[in-house]
Amino acid sequence: MSELSINRLNTADPDFEVALRRHTEWEEGVDTSVRQTVAEILKRVRQEGDAAVLEYTAKLDSLSVASVNELEVPRERIDAAMHAITDEQFQALEAAADRIRRYHREQLPQDWSYEEADGTRLGQRVLPVDRAGLYVPGGKAAYPSSVLMNAIPAKVAGVEEIVMVVPAPGGELNDLVLAAARVAGIDRIYTLGGAQAVAALAYGTETVPAVDKIVGPGNIYVAEAKREVFGRVGIDMVAGPSEILVVADGHTDPDWVAMDLFSQAEHDEQAQAILVSPDADYIARVEASMARMLPEMERAEIIRQSLADRGILIQCASLEEAARVSNLVAPEHLELSLADPDALLPQIRHAGAIFMGSWAAEVMGDYCAGPNHVLPTSGTARFSSPLGVYDFQKRSSVVHFSAAGADRAARCASVLARGEGLTAHARSAEYRIRD
Repeated sequence: MSELSINRLNTADPDFEVALRRHTEWEEGVDTSVRQTVAEILKRVRQEGDAAVLEYTAKLDSLSVASVNELEVPRERIDAAMHAITDEQFQALEAAADRIRRYHREQLPQDWSYEEADGTRLGQRVLPVDRAGLYVPGGKAAYPSSVLMNAIPAKVAGVEEIVMVVPAPGGELNDLVLAAARVAGIDRIYTLGGAQAVAALAYGTETVPAVDKIVGPGNIYVAEAKREVFGRVGIDMVAGPSEILVVADGHTDPDWVAMDLFSQAEHDEQAQAILVSPDADYIARVEASMARMLPEMERAEIIRQSLADRGILIQCASLEEAARVSNLVAPEHLELSLADPDALLPQIRHAGAIFMGSWAAEVMGDYCAGPNHVLPTSGTARFSSPLGVYDFQKRSSVVHFSAAGADRAARCASVLARGEGLTAHARSAEYRIRD
């Protein structure tokens, strides 16, 4: 077994920013064969509907049924899942759902309008999408937290129907995932997976209803399918590997920070864990904690590879410089593991979620803090936000002109339309001009 290996950088190095970009940039190379496979699946489901869905489900998930209706999970199976989980699990689901629901209710926007002196009224209506689709990884994998985080904001937003798809290789379903679906208020569940599930949600089939937005994580085929159907439907994002950046001043127990870094590195070998501190001795202590605790971890080899390939220990001159480094990375998860995190917060411009102080471990955000754990990755926090109620709503402008208001606006519109050479536009406006 090899020793712990992790990349080291110092902001004093002349090529620091170049080296940082080299270590943090993520380019997901989608194999041509993956694109071709996904394109073929999308085309066939769009053209053949249920027949193609059944064929791919039998071929890829070893689940053969006579009709897609048989792939819808019946209420009795969900009831059985509710009885199969432990009381402790049910209570945890309910507690997490309550916190997530309360947080997202605070995001609800309101319609607004204002009236001008001449009686013209301008405003905006906020309306939910009609139907949302949620993809949940299936089989032996269990991601009840993903169900809660994706479905609850949609319900809070007012979405009338949520359709969940979850692959069930050989018919295997996870009770905790089904229970989470019940707690979150999901309306229909189909045992569908892969690109064929995304296609069914995007285009609709004889049995699976078409949705307006598709959210939820999946493998490379699911991610590519979501990318391809974007425009036909909305999607949440095409996410990269999970990331954590910890800014530490030496105040937090090194074991805590080491385990926080492990918590993201254990996702997969492409995950990224970064520590930034002005205290070289503290960095060494965290590294020693990591080396000592790594052999104890069940996913030790994944963590080891993640740290060797993409992990970084960064020494900086000050906490202000640490904030600058964080803004360059724009991490998915940022822990300000500081004695006074509020003092540094105003300097943080780009992060998916910010965890304040030693007690706010990122893992609580994964499950039950309340804010959403679906976050921008790969530097996209520079221009993207966490999944929220607003992702399941759209806005309509409302324009109600009085006669006097129309006269004034039409004169302006006429001049601009004729300047653009659009005569019909101009004449349409000019009909509203009063003599």
